[in-house]
Amino acid sequence: MNPRLDLYIVGWLLGLTGGFQIVPLLVALAYGEAPAPYIASAALSFVAGAALVWSTRVRDWSVRPRDGYLIVAAGWIAVSAFGCLPYVFAGVAGPIDAFFESVSGFTTTGSTVLTGLDSMPHGLLLWRSFTQWLGGMGIILFTIALLPLLGIGGMQLFKAEVPGPIKDKIRPRLVETARQLWLIYFGVTAAECLLLVLAGLSFFDAVCHSMTTLATGGFSTRDASIGAFESPAVEWIITIFMLIAGMNFVLHYRVLAGRGREVLRDAELRYFLVVVAVATAMVTLVLLGEETESGVAFRHAAFQVASIISTTGFVSTDFELWPPFTHVVLLVLMMLGGMSGSTSGGIKSLRALLGFRAFRATFGRLLHPRAVRSVKYGGRAVNEEVLSSIWAFLTAYYLIAATSAAVITLWGYDLETAISASLTALGNVGPGIGEVGAFDNFSHFPAPVKLLMAFCMLAGRLEVFTLLVILSPGFWRR
Repeated sequence: MNPRLDLYIVGWLLGLTGGFQIVPLLVALAYGEAPAPYIASAALSFVAGAALVWSTRVRDWSVRPRDGYLIVAAGWIAVSAFGCLPYVFAGVAGPIDAFFESVSGFTTTGSTVLTGLDSMPHGLLLWRSFTQWLGGMGIILFTIALLPLLGIGGMQLFKAEVPGPIKDKIRPRLVETARQLWLIYFGVTAAECLLLVLAGLSFFDAVCHSMTTLATGGFSTRDASIGAFESPAVEWIITIFMLIAGMNFVLHYRVLAGRGREVLRDAELRYFLVVVAVATAMVTLVLLGEETESGVAFRHAAFQVASIISTTGFVSTDFELWPPFTHVVLLVLMMLGGMSGSTSGGIKSLRALLGFRAFRATFGRLLHPRAVRSVKYGGRAVNEEVLSSIWAFLTAYYLIAATSAAVITLWGYDLETAISASLTALGNVGPGIGEVGAFDNFSHFPAPVKLLMAFCMLAGRLEVFTLLVILSPGFWRR
């Protein structure tokens, strides 16, 4: 391990966090709001980052596997800790609540402890949205494009930041991959912003909601989320872009590169779209049974299915008032999440698809012991090591969810609230069922539960193992 280099890179991340806080400062000045919270926060982030950079005399510039895990985990925690300062200095939240809100932002979860968003300063609202936009593609991935300037390779960081079962780089060089991903990310965000303005939103609301849509984060500028705008056009635009954000960004690159036929043949994409279509149809039919108008039922069903499966967490209506069957559908979608290589959380479609194919192959071998059956993806057999890592991930994922739910019940919460709170935090979704439902928030949780939820959000964003591995004693042994 290379601790000096690890501290050096975390220092640069804190410096970048201070630089990012200039954006809400400029917004605050533009709207005539107090700039002091952002000045103080940016200054502290700069000073802390500079202190780490200047105090570490790095001699070895190689990033080893352990360094990759440590830099990513420590980087997310440090950035979240300093990213919470604007909330504290603005007086809208105490340290625990501010840290929860910051972690929820950077991990693109969207769970909140804040109320009164409709009257909150524009600078803070922009900062909430901006943290999600940065976290969506990954603040570590953002720095990969800058690492060559420091003479540092980025592959170990990429492996820790994007630990999915199958990685698909766009370009041979990692730095080119990072730059292309960010160009696509920025371009699609700008496209949604333009459409939302044309649909009637103010430029500020359009910018904030475009950032949190593409990040699949779900922070809104309104307490009533998207339902506050009462606009079918806005809901349909956001529905489409939530689905786009829930898809693998490598597929977006292929479409732009004129390789659309490859995209149509992608098995994970077909699986994702089938799940969306089936879930939307089921929820629509249930809502029609409640004598809801067909057009309204389909719009709300499509919006909420897209919101939950992409783990965005926007709300267009109070789905807690829907029949219980729809809650089951939404909880399943909450666990599944979007596609690998997207900004979504959850277990990801590729893991679910390969897990189902592995189950089918195993079941087939039970019926026909002499048959040779392998799990295939993209026309090729999937390595047993990949399948083993998927089962290990699912085991760890649901053990954390079950343990967290059990801990929450110790504070007197009902099982429905406990289970949905742990799943929505670990899946980086935002809203849940029960006391963390569509128009509820997490402010009623005691401080220990909020910190537990913050841990779950970080574990979910880093796909469990990146955070768990640094907590194991063996990680710190030479």
